[in-house]
Amino acid sequence: MKPKTSDWRNLVQRLLKAELSKKGIKYQDLSDKLSQVGVDQSADNLRNKINKGILGADLLLQIMFVLNIKQIKYEDIEEMLSDMQ
Repeated sequence: MKPKTSDWRNLVQRLLKAELSKKGIKYQDLSDKLSQVGVDQSADNLRNKINKGILGADLLLQIMFVLNIKQIKYEDIEEMLSDMQ
């Protein structure tokens, strides 16, 4: 399996949207949580970045931190990538 760049972006999108949905967090809520740790991102900007699956590693880690994402299992990543093929 050799995923394309678009597959990785789709994976980021799916992972983050799933976490937001699971926790019942809207983009404005995410923006507010990030602001509390000194990260200024508007809700619209976050929506665009997440929908495109394109964000920097620093923002990804900041989002994981404020959403309290403790782990992403390798098997889950592998399964999602496999589903996209």
